[in-house]
Amino acid sequence: MQFVSVRIITGDIARLVEFYEQATGINARWLAEQFAELVGPACTLAIGSAETMALFSPGAAVPGSNRTVILEFLVEDVDRDYERLTNSAAAPEIVQKPTTMPWGNRSLLFRDPDGNLVNFFTPQSAEARARQSR
Repeated sequence: MQFVSVRIITGDIARLVEFYEQATGINARWLAEQFAELVGPACTLAIGSAETMALFSPGAAVPGSNRTVILEFLVEDVDRDYERLTNSAAAPEIVQKPTTMPWGNRSLLFRDPDGNLVNFFTPQSAEARARQSR
């Protein structure tokens, strides 16, 4: 088995795709009017409109209602990304400023426009860097 993507269902796909393009620097690949992907080196972030759920099971996913999942992105310099994000016109809601965690990552936690948690992190300790090189 290979884990390849995470999908967010949203009520405003254009807004959410634009947010993630600006936050990550990855250009979205639009596969349909209701579906786009941001393809990174390790995983894909898929974003689908609420309309796409009718193709699966209507009502199974409710846009803007997630309070349990954190999307995590390995970044080169979390402090630099914090400055870039907070100085942008569409600055996200910051949940936690860059903080070094007990497991060796320096993390920035914020919310996307739908309220989903996003963690940008940079390994700081030798052990944390080793975990990312696997």
